[in-house]
Amino acid sequence: MMDIHQILKSLPHRYPFLLLDRITEIELGKRIVALKNVTINEPFFAGHFPHRPVMPGVLILEALAQASAVLAFQSAGVEPDDKSVFYFTGIDGARFKRPVEPGDQLVLHSELARTRGGIYKFNTQATVDGKLASEAELMCTLRSIV
Repeated sequence: MMDIHQILKSLPHRYPFLLLDRITEIELGKRIVALKNVTINEPFFAGHFPHRPVMPGVLILEALAQASAVLAFQSAGVEPDDKSVFYFTGIDGARFKRPVEPGDQLVLHSELARTRGGIYKFNTQATVDGKLASEAELMCTLRSIV
């Protein structure tokens, strides 16, 4: 389990782009479960959509990617620094099954499927109240920044 202070040490993201509130489960090298509490105060709701606020699908995928990055960083035993970052390298099979709205708690599940040649592949799902909201295969890699 990780609280917000530990998450801040494990990811380079900051407000308003940090999309994780808590890690509830982590099995290094295997899987992670994280939470995102969706509130009406999120900056994206002002424009998406004013008459019916819905969390953008790309931000649900980003939340899944952030949870996956925590799993990758923790499993590799590295902390993010000014010299490295995990980048998306691919998204396959992204599906959106239900809207995510203010007041929802997004439960983010990510399972490490494989690591090959520095590329991490994750099977991910986002659920609300036990119902599938989104799923995708995400790929990322750790790169040095110059």
